[in-house]
Formats: sequence, structure tokens, C-alpha cells
Amino acid sequence: MPENRADRAPSEADARRTRFAIPALLFTALVIAVLTAAGVGARFWARGDFDIVHALLTLFFSINLWICYWEICLYLRRDHVERRAGYWRERQRETGRKPAIEFLTGNIPLTGVFSPTVWADVWAAYSEIDESYADRRTYGYNVDIANGFVTPVPTLILYAAYTFDFLPAAAAGIVGAMLFWQLTYATSVYWVSFFGAGRHTRIGRKDLYIYIWALNSPWVLFALLGLYVSIRLVADGDYSVLGH
Repeated sequence: MPENRADRAPSEADARRTRFAIPALLFTALVIAVLTAAGVGARFWARGDFDIVHALLTLFFSINLWICYWEICLYLRRDHVERRAGYWRERQRETGRKPAIEFLTGNIPLTGVFSPTVWADVWAAYSEIDESYADRRTYGYNVDIANGFVTPVPTLILYAAYTFDFLPAAAAGIVGAMLFWQLTYATSVYWVSFFGAGRHTRIGRKDLYIYIWALNSPWVLFALLGLYVSIRLVADGDYSVLGH
């Protein structure tokens, strides 16, 4: 039975032995909420105002930073992900539950909330939807690792620049244009690769809408907003597009 499997993730085993645990989805929401509140709150503290465009992009930066950590974990624990993919497939056959849902609603110990092994397991669970994340030869696997290592620095620069306008507007616009175009393009090619490889035929329509379209769309929709802001920053030469 899966409960006795030796390859059970440390998060599952440890959570059974301690009262101090938290659902993975709740911890994810808390991390994103704290990062977003920090940016919006810092702007209010520094300027005494609130801007919806700044708030939306701060939310996106916060999401991207947390997902980047997951993507780094994917690289650091790539062998673990490949092994665990089989466990989650067997787990779904026995329980009928979606592995991604089971992982996100399952508890992780507070002592392991930043463990690379814990968060790498989300990719093993997600490989039931898209098996490319358990195969390091695929585009999906490699583009996410690249995103994890490349985009945190420009994301942090823009997070701070949009809040405190410490960079010349044109410089922030150029950095933003590079980052947001890369995100739009990479996500679009991921969709092309997913459908081109016929992976959509292996999942239901509901899963396709939720896991492939909805979960990936922020990296296009927010990025398009970011591209607009970047163009305005360069063209206007100031931060007026962000309410400064």
C-alpha cells in the first residue's frame, strides 16, 4: 500500500509525527500574500497611496518568485522527481484522487517548509498531468528550470523599482520588456509543445482547462500587462503609468 512505501515524501512521513504542520496550498498562499503585502505596504509607507497596476504586478512578481523556488527544487531534486512520478501514478490508481490536489492539500511539517525535496514533489505529482516534468529531455522541464534560475533577479529588481522608483524609468522599462517578453514567449511555446506532443489527449477536458490553461495563463496575461507598463515607462520617461 502507498502508506508503507519507502519512497514516501519526507513531508508526508514527518507530518504524521508532528502536530506542527500546514497544508502545502495554505503555506503557498501565505508566502505569496506576505510578499504581495510587503510590496504594496512598502509603497503605501513610502508614498502614502495605492495603485491597482502596481498591486497586480506585485502579486505576479510574488507568484513568480515562489514558483521560481519550486523550479530550482525541480533541478536540485530531479532524480527524486523521476522516482516519485511512479509513486503518484500508483497512488492515483488506488485512491482516484488527483496527485496535484493530494499534494497541495496534504500537510507538510513546519520544520520542512523550505525543503527542496518537499517542493520538488509537487512536480512529481504534476507529472500525472504533464509527464514532461519527470523527463529532463523535454522543453517543459528545461524551460521551467531556466525560469527558476534566470528570472528571480530581474523580478526582484522590478519589484523594488515599481515600489520605490529607484531606477530611471527607461531602465526599468528595458528590464521589464526583456523579462515580460521572455515569460510570454516561453509560456506560449510551452503550450505549443504540450499540444504538439499530443499530451492533451491523455487528460480530460476539465484537467486541460485547469492545469494547462488556467495555471499557466498568469505568465501570459500578467506579462502582457507588464509589457504595456514597460513600453510606457520607456516612452513616458517616468513612472506615471504606475501612479507615481
